[in-house]
Amino acid sequence: MKKLSLTTQIGIALLLAVIAGVLLRNQAGFVNDYVKPIGIIFLNLLKFIVVPLVLFSIMAGILSMNDISKVGKLGIRAVLYFMMTTIFAVTLGLVIPTLMKGILPLIKINTDVPIENIEVPHHSLMDQFVEMFPNNIIEPVSSMAMMQVIVMALLFGIAMVHVGEKGEMARKVTLSFNDVVCKILEYIMALAPIGVFCMLTPVVVANGPSVLGSYAALLGLAYLCFAIHAGVVYSTAVRVLGGLSPIKFFKGMWSAMLFAFSSDSSVATLPYTMQCTENLGVNKEIGRFVLSLGATINMDGVAIYLSVASVFMATCCGIDLTISQYLAIAFASTVASIGTPGIPGGSLALMAMVFASAGIPVEGVAVAAGIDRIIDMGRTVMSVTGDASCAIVMQKALGNKIYRD
Repeated sequence: MKKLSLTTQIGIALLLAVIAGVLLRNQAGFVNDYVKPIGIIFLNLLKFIVVPLVLFSIMAGILSMNDISKVGKLGIRAVLYFMMTTIFAVTLGLVIPTLMKGILPLIKINTDVPIENIEVPHHSLMDQFVEMFPNNIIEPVSSMAMMQVIVMALLFGIAMVHVGEKGEMARKVTLSFNDVVCKILEYIMALAPIGVFCMLTPVVVANGPSVLGSYAALLGLAYLCFAIHAGVVYSTAVRVLGGLSPIKFFKGMWSAMLFAFSSDSSVATLPYTMQCTENLGVNKEIGRFVLSLGATINMDGVAIYLSVASVFMATCCGIDLTISQYLAIAFASTVASIGTPGIPGGSLALMAMVFASAGIPVEGVAVAAGIDRIIDMGRTVMSVTGDASCAIVMQKALGNKIYRD
């Protein structure tokens, strides 16, 4: 009997999780005590492997190129691509809710909602730049500071290429560790269907079939923007710049998108994204370099939602946004999306910063938090799909040039 594909297994796990969640609505204690911990274990295993995966994949990719100029060429083009898609994402997130102002049912903002537990970060663009560089080798690994891990990988990889024969031992050890990490990854990925089921079932139990409730407008608005961005921006980029059929692209990425939706963690989904892009023909070294970079700095889903939530909450509060406020939201959403950690709920605190920058009552953050987990699923799918589209484009633009003998 033919073994079911990973995509099919994850899809079945999602369906079973919904069914089990509905049936076990009155057994929340049992689900939280015995089902949810298994999902947490699986998510922990993925988080455990992500740092070594990114670290050794990037170093191995640099070593395979044997030319520092190639690394710079790939990195600069990838960053430019991410910047362009983020600009489109923020613009879309501002325009769509503005056009639909008069027809959306609004949420009543209760300004008495306590917000003391919401930490408001104040990060300027320069702060973000400074935080990219680690001050020791241990903390970035233990805290999963992915941008700092990438910087470390770049420094070690470039240095090994520069020292030539003297770095041969380090080169062999790096490539060997990369193979070992990839094998551990295979073990973890085999547990994906079980992990997805155990992560999603508690969410359904907690929210129930009426999960949308009074938040339907905000939820629908966010997912409408997600769909438009993926259908227009990513499809166009993949077709025009990547030379790949959008249908083939989304079909090939389906298992990673499903896992991203269930785990709502772009970092945890990284191994699946890498596998899917490789199956679509992206060179392993290009894919792992671009996807590792994208998982840290490319959060189109976050950029869209921060913009959508800002306009929506401003409307709920009776605020007519000015051009300067729109520009403030656009800038703050872009900066915040770059700094968002790729873990569940990573963008919630940054929403307060965006609201504050545009003069929108920060109480709206506490209101939006009610459905953040559900929207976070869609945000993660967007970010993962955007990273993959960049890998496809980079393969078409530079793949043959970088890896030509």
